[in-house]
This record gives sequence, C-alpha cells and structure tokens, in this order.
Amino acid sequence: MSGDPELALALAYAPSAVRPALEALWALDAQFGHVVRSTTEPMIGEIRLTWWHDALLALGNGPAPDEPLLQRVKACLGEADLPALAGMAEGWSELLEAMPLGDQALESHAERRGGALFRQAAILLGGEAHDVSAAGRGWALVDFAFRCSDRATAARALAMARAALEPAMALRWPKAARPLGILAHLALRDAKAGCEVPRRQGSPARQLRAIRHLLTGR
Repeated sequence: MSGDPELALALAYAPSAVRPALEALWALDAQFGHVVRSTTEPMIGEIRLTWWHDALLALGNGPAPDEPLLQRVKACLGEADLPALAGMAEGWSELLEAMPLGDQALESHAERRGGALFRQAAILLGGEAHDVSAAGRGWALVDFAFRCSDRATAARALAMARAALEPAMALRWPKAARPLGILAHLALRDAKAGCEVPRRQGSPARQLRAIRHLLTGR
C-alpha cells in the first residue's frame, strides 16, 4: 500500500474479503496524484489524466489493456461505477490550474476525488454511510492543503474541509463504514490544527484515536 500509515491502518481494519478492492481503489487515486505531482507542463498532465479517464470508461466494454493497474481495477472493482472512477481523474485535473486555486476548483476536486472515493469505498464496505460524501470531500481537502505550497489556498481548503467534516463526524458512524471514519476523524483533527502543526501521521495518539472510532463510531 502507499506510504500513508493511517490509510494502511484504516484498510487493515476493513474486512479481508473487500480489502483488495479497497487497495485497488486507493492505488488508482495514488496514480492520479502521481500524474499531477510529476507533471511540469499542465497540458501534458491533462493528456495523461485524460488517457486514464478514457481507459477506465473502456473497461466496461471489454478486457483491460496491458496496464497492470487497469488490470487490477478490472479484476477487483469489476462492479464499480466506472464513470465515477473516471471522474476522479477529472477531479485531480483541477489541481493542474495555476495557483491560487479558486473555490470552485477546490470544490470540484474535493467532490470528484474524495466524495467519489469514499462513496465507492462505502459501497464495498457494505452500504453508504451518513454523510460519507461530505467526509470524503473534507478528507481530500485536508490532504490537498498539507501538500499545497500556497498558504492562502491551503487555509481556504482547510476551512472548507472543516465545514464538510464537522457535520459528517457529529453522528455515530455505522460499524461497516468505520475504516473510512478513521480517515475522516484524523482529517478533521488536522483541519482544526492547521498546516502549521505537523501531522505526525501514525503517531501513538493518532492510532489511539483511530481505535476509539473503530470501537465507538465516534
């Protein structure tokens, strides 16, 4: 899995039967992120993301091409909403715009990336939880903010994240969706602290908070 210890922890608590599909889902998201972060020319980044977008849509019409991740997606996520997965590439493409990003670009990225990612994961886990889309949007905005070099844009992203996450985390989460709740709870904690405070992902205190959510749903 990725180098994110908290994502690894959340996926470790998912049922073993759906873990490969969840890992494929996040691997796809990581691939889109790699495209954006490794691109120096926005137009080239758009071309690469468009290729992934079209290739994902084509999975519904035949066998996967000779690309390991697409083959993995086809094998593990065969019943997934392919337009939603392809839309994640469009959400990532919003980050190819020049800084500072506007609120519309941030909202589109949050919904098409985080909202779609959490919705698909919730379906795999056994049904969509309350406010799972809002939790996903907030998680994506926090992730963006801590990678963003423009402090004003990062601050706006964190404010938007709090607005999405606080209502989503106010209620008790159903047991099936709690692996996602871990990510959302820790994202809310980071949004409240701000980018000036190191995240210390995987620290004992954060792991204890994650386990508390698994046990209580809060």
